[in-house]
Amino acid sequence: MQIWIQWPQGEIAATLEDTPTSRALLDALPFKSSANTWGDEIYFSVELSTDLEKDAQQVVDPGTVCFWTEGSALAIPFGPTPISEGNECRLVTACNVLGKVEGDPKTLSSVISGAAISVELYTK
Repeated sequence: MQIWIQWPQGEIAATLEDTPTSRALLDALPFKSSANTWGDEIYFSVELSTDLEKDAQQVVDPGTVCFWTEGSALAIPFGPTPISEGNECRLVTACNVLGKVEGDPKTLSSVISGAAISVELYTK
């Protein structure tokens, strides 16, 4: 399962694992949102409500696609956040891990807070 994430300055594909939250996200596609940044992380609201999964994580690899259940948002870190220790990607709380972006996650550094974000099923 792949999704396509687009913003005015760029785009990136992500491959999702088969998880309950990933399936719920696919059912919510396509959607548009507004980007937020927090250190080297982008996040944006999604009309989705789900429980924290048992394998939720707070520290993840760069480019990991996560769902922040407390904020109903997709979160994708590509480097350190304000609460990271060293160069790790530390999310604000434990989040459901959905998958990983394809290619260089630093592509997300061109996302500007407030930018329009669209997410759709990847069909290319």
